[in-house]
Amino acid sequence: MRLDLTPDQEVFQETTARFLDDQVPVETLRALRADPIGFDPGYWRRGADLGWTSLLVGEGHGGGTISDAGLVDLSVIAHEFGRHAAPGPLVSANLVAAALSDGSAGGDAPDVLAEILAGTVIGAWCSGEPVPFDVLGATDLGVRVDGGEVVLDGVKRPVESASTAGVFLVTGRSEAGLAQVLVPADAPGISIAPMQSVDLTRRFGVVTFDGVRVPLASVVGELGEAEVQVERQLQIAAALASAESVGAMERAFDMTVEWAFERYSFGRPLASYQEIKHRFADMKSWLEASHAISDAAVAAIAADAPDAAELASAAKAYTGHFGAELVQDCVQMHGGIGVTFDHDLHLFLRRVTLNRALWGTPADHRLRLTALLEETAA
Repeated sequence: MRLDLTPDQEVFQETTARFLDDQVPVETLRALRADPIGFDPGYWRRGADLGWTSLLVGEGHGGGTISDAGLVDLSVIAHEFGRHAAPGPLVSANLVAAALSDGSAGGDAPDVLAEILAGTVIGAWCSGEPVPFDVLGATDLGVRVDGGEVVLDGVKRPVESASTAGVFLVTGRSEAGLAQVLVPADAPGISIAPMQSVDLTRRFGVVTFDGVRVPLASVVGELGEAEVQVERQLQIAAALASAESVGAMERAFDMTVEWAFERYSFGRPLASYQEIKHRFADMKSWLEASHAISDAAVAAIAADAPDAAELASAAKAYTGHFGAELVQDCVQMHGGIGVTFDHDLHLFLRRVTLNRALWGTPADHRLRLTALLEETAA
């Protein structure tokens, strides 16, 4: 991270790094490849004890932060997740917790929030949809009121940890506008189909809602007035995904620099060749710029700055594009060994590649930036 961290945040970062080193070394990540969940539930509960799930939730609801800006604290964790290619639905679980923490959700929401904070229940945000509604921000899933219930019909994909989630926060469209509904994962009418992921430990699914009925009190906020909340969730998701990608980029770059100094070619270290130096210079500039834009986006969203949406999209577009460029260059510099499964480099390539596609592609966010700038100019 390039943010000026407080001593408490530095301790938080170091504690998380040591925990991930101990709990999910690369040998464990490889062993989890065939695991249907992708992580040990006990590992997630211990992470929740460290504060992974509570940083966007106020103390009045059982949460708490390290600093005055919980999102900045959470971005520190996201960065370490990237550096370790760590498993667990960090972004999705925190988005659900944040949505439930403003007190606008009735029914079982307070109990569900407590379980999410404790790490005993996984909350999954159902936001994306299949073609032709796979454009960032598009929503077609229907939400309608029927007496004292709301009925949901539609499909959401990809949904992280869909098969292990206890609750879904579903974003849909009602006659009055966008709505968010808290739905138990075992509600009648829900079916889940697994998807294949490029990442070794992150699992996704297609969730179909076929006439799913839940009490009207399950609506988070006012029916049809969730646009502001959903927009903020998208900004947070983009910023955290960028922070995580920067961590993975940093780890891949460090591994490659070390390799280039240790690898000899024609009696000289690989790093001594001018062409390699030029490529490292390009990669270093991409990495530093990714640090800068990611940190700026996190700080702007945490402060509710007017340019938060622009910076979130700029960060996601930049890290999505140059993150893939950087790690692919790292693979090429490693030569033949870089494309083998036995080498650790592909763990970080997988993480960057997946994050590039989640919460909007670089193309999606460039279009979003264009729209924002045109709106400002108008």
